[in-house]
Amino acid sequence: MFCGIRLSLLQEYDGEAAGCRGFRLQLELYLATVHPAPSGREKVSVPHRQNPGVIELDVSCPSSLGHLEFVVLESEPYLPFCFLNNDWFCSKVVVTTPEGDTVNFPCYHWISGNERLMFREATGKLIFNETWPEAIEERQRELQNRQKVYRWSIYAEGLPEIMKVDSASDLPAEVRFSFTKDIEFTFTAVEALVSLKLETHSTNKKQWKSLDELSHVFNSHKTDVYEYVEKNWKEDEFFGYQLLNGINPMMIHRCSKLPENFPVTEDMVKASLFGKNLEAEIQKGNIFLVDYKRLHGVTANVIHGKQHFLAAPLCLLYVTPEDKLIPIAIQLKQVPGEDNPIFLPTDSEYDWLLAKIFVRNADFAEHELNFHLLRTHLLAEVFAVSTLRNLPMVHPLYKLLISHFRYTLQINTLARQALISEKGVITENANVGGPGMLEFLKKAVASLTYSSLCMPEDITARGLESIPNFFYRDDGLRLWDIVHRFVQKMIVHYYTCDSDIQKDSELQNWIKEIFFHGFLAETST
Repeated sequence: MFCGIRLSLLQEYDGEAAGCRGFRLQLELYLATVHPAPSGREKVSVPHRQNPGVIELDVSCPSSLGHLEFVVLESEPYLPFCFLNNDWFCSKVVVTTPEGDTVNFPCYHWISGNERLMFREATGKLIFNETWPEAIEERQRELQNRQKVYRWSIYAEGLPEIMKVDSASDLPAEVRFSFTKDIEFTFTAVEALVSLKLETHSTNKKQWKSLDELSHVFNSHKTDVYEYVEKNWKEDEFFGYQLLNGINPMMIHRCSKLPENFPVTEDMVKASLFGKNLEAEIQKGNIFLVDYKRLHGVTANVIHGKQHFLAAPLCLLYVTPEDKLIPIAIQLKQVPGEDNPIFLPTDSEYDWLLAKIFVRNADFAEHELNFHLLRTHLLAEVFAVSTLRNLPMVHPLYKLLISHFRYTLQINTLARQALISEKGVITENANVGGPGMLEFLKKAVASLTYSSLCMPEDITARGLESIPNFFYRDDGLRLWDIVHRFVQKMIVHYYTCDSDIQKDSELQNWIKEIFFHGFLAETST
């Protein structure tokens, strides 16, 4: 009898031949009893300049294999090319038993000379369901090896921790960009700079003479959306629309009571409410607020030797009878006073426009540093590192999550170097860069809660269940429901009751590290 074995191997550089390279593989099949299968050892050579892809071979099996639990891949340099780089990527091993059954062993690992790697059969399994001590030992060994590689490091006090690594090139091969991705990433960045002609603008210290001059920056890269924004950005209706469906729909919330530090009066907004009563419209749920209080007291940046400024505005908005969201009052600082007037649509055109520009500028700071950098990048890294440190490949949650962390560690490492380092683009060119960046981020972390990361809870907490024309909510909740139903069905398949969750020690370690290293052990989160 014979069993068929297929190894899916890819050479480095995404399959392109890369010179004289090769090594010799030795394969072992392990039965459920965790003993090598009879006649289950076979050497496979990857010869000089062989095309990457699937390698197939037959192994003599004088008796049934039974239930296969592991495969072990051992590599050794292949003379005379042992002095050359000979890394290959093994995606999986597939075994066809003499009875015709197919057994899959996912690998997803770079293989180089003098390595011994053990991989489990593909079926997800929780640690308390393991029946062989050797299987538990292998889980522990896998995590111990990973924890030596994926280590926590403090980037700045008060911020989520990061993976300890000096540069992207020091990352493990499994989490780095592929050759194609690396080239694509670099080419796209260069192409964008060239097409937008920003290389000269980034070092330009001259002041703009008019708002119309800004339109020339994007002359070579205009789209229908860009032209619509360029035409309508000054309009109140479009200003309100952007707070619902622009790049940052996360700040707006229903106003159930005017803040004490925002003394808007009935007479101020009477014209904007079409003669209706402000308090009555608040009670009807037609008044909304954006409050950029986290920017209060943050140090504004000095750019090219010039002091810049940061506002911490409050903006009141109204849903009109035509279901349009419009701004009706703006205060640029948090503390009311004679030097802090409330701007209104009835003010002069450019006073009102300038007030809206300050709101949009504050919205950029919240979006870029809080909702993008912190909640998208830094927290994703926390979940990625904890997953790699605490969940073995055979764990169902690892299988569910790992593909979503592809490139997370590299893109974050590059971002820290290029964007928020001492000489980073945001550090040197944004008014919320410089020392103010860390000041703001610490405030954002202090106000972070897990429920705010969950879209249904966040929409409800902000009172946005029925505000009209909120497409972020309408589309987002549909996608959330699709993902939630998929994840829920997978989770309940493996965890049948609360006690299953409690006795999964790997899962408990996973969430514990996320809580301590990501949410900084703050019980308020």
